[in-house]
Amino acid sequence: MYSYRSISDLASVISKNINIVPVDIDLVVGVPRSGMLPASMIALYLNTPLTDIYSYIDNRPLMAGQTRRVKKNSLSQCNQAKHILVVDDSIASGKSMKIAMSLLSEIKNNVKITYCCIYGVPEAKSIVDIVFENVSMPRVFEWNIFHHHALESSCFDIDGVLCVDPTNEQNDDGEKYKEFILNAMPLFIPTKKVKYLVTSRLEKYRLETECWLKNHNVNYEKLFMLDLPDAETRRKLGAHSKFKSEVYNKEISTTLFIESELNQAINIANSTGKDVFCTETMTLVKPAASLIPQVNKIKANFKIFLVRGIRYLRRQILSK
Repeated sequence: MYSYRSISDLASVISKNINIVPVDIDLVVGVPRSGMLPASMIALYLNTPLTDIYSYIDNRPLMAGQTRRVKKNSLSQCNQAKHILVVDDSIASGKSMKIAMSLLSEIKNNVKITYCCIYGVPEAKSIVDIVFENVSMPRVFEWNIFHHHALESSCFDIDGVLCVDPTNEQNDDGEKYKEFILNAMPLFIPTKKVKYLVTSRLEKYRLETECWLKNHNVNYEKLFMLDLPDAETRRKLGAHSKFKSEVYNKEISTTLFIESELNQAINIANSTGKDVFCTETMTLVKPAASLIPQVNKIKANFKIFLVRGIRYLRRQILSK
């Protein structure tokens, strides 16, 4: 079961905790690439200049937009900063941040440096100065999920994930559909090898599908397709999520399914008891069983509240 944070979660945790950033920060320095996203958000909230770590090391000029005034006496060069905030999106082993620290240690200018990661683990406190939120491992983020090592044990849908969905006109289960498969616009192409591709496309379109996957450098171990005669039969059987669930459930080494449609994602998660990431909503869908402890806790708290309320009312009545 993965811990997941979206871009919306990232923005929320930054806005709620921006007060823990030192007030005298005069330059925010992001660690490329993932660190630039939270670094930009923090710089906007603080109204301070923003740069990346390599531009800072090279002392490149600092640029600002024309629609907002930055702080009075703002910087024009990186080396004018007296207190910088170095930001990365997350920390676990600390490898990336230690590299950043090593690079900055070679700069001989009396600048004060505060190191910050948005998402961390308890041990990260010994490496960086600020962690906005501890998030348990294993974890994935909206901005890195298609490049995460979790893909090596994942199943991927194709239409709506790797490529756009066909239009109604293209989805004719014939020549137009073949043309669509061969020329479909790509969406989210993973940079890691995917364990399995599991699609409700029919087996008769395997050749065209494999051709497209090769042309777009999609690296995968095995392709599962529906072995049915036509799309009409597939619709009558409602075989989409059932087929995907059967493959996902059978292959015990898989820990994540990337699905395009929310309803199918919910069905797959509930029928397999495993996590499903939905590209329609950019959310991680958890199986219903995983919510039971939370529901039980709410029920228990409500029961305690109810009992206490009854006792209070009884005392009030007896006192009169």
